[in-house]
Amino acid sequence: MSDDYNNAMAPDDFTSLAGELLLALPGIGDPRFEQAVIAVCLHQPDGAMGVGIGRLVPGLGLHALLKQLDIAPGSAPDAPVHQGGPVETQRGFVLHSPDWRGEDTLIVSPTLSLTTTLDVLRAIAAGEGPDRWLVALGYAGWGEEQLDDEMRRHGWQTVQAGEELLFETPVKQRWSRAFAAAGVDVRLLAPTSGHA
Repeated sequence: MSDDYNNAMAPDDFTSLAGELLLALPGIGDPRFEQAVIAVCLHQPDGAMGVGIGRLVPGLGLHALLKQLDIAPGSAPDAPVHQGGPVETQRGFVLHSPDWRGEDTLIVSPTLSLTTTLDVLRAIAAGEGPDRWLVALGYAGWGEEQLDDEMRRHGWQTVQAGEELLFETPVKQRWSRAFAAAGVDVRLLAPTSGHA
């Protein structure tokens, strides 16, 4: 897939958020998304999807997940598994650097790819996978123009999904550090938006 896949069928006035991080603002109104950090992987006029990277699945590591899939862990570290979102929570998603590509890999941005097939997990276990990666279960999805409507109301802030935030920042610090990268001090954020 081409690097501009997310905008291939979009109207001229549409701007894709693919490759950005969605950061939940205080008071978002949905407890599932309090302090959420979501990597937007696909954003088109007919819908959007992203993978949460701000929370972990309690008590689940990569080795246990690989065992459930009958894949020997090999040289893969027993990395934590992220709560990708409330949709299809048994389905796996691997966000990774673009140095590895499988048949169904989606190139999200110059620094981020997404693969949902088992070949990426087998490659990671064999020590032949991408240099940087994280595994999540589930995703967040939006219907036609739903995310665009939410972006016009109080709820989300976007920042560029840089490699440091994606792959180096500790999970518990991603939300606050992502805001800091945008020049925002989270201690100063109000739980509601103002009206002039």
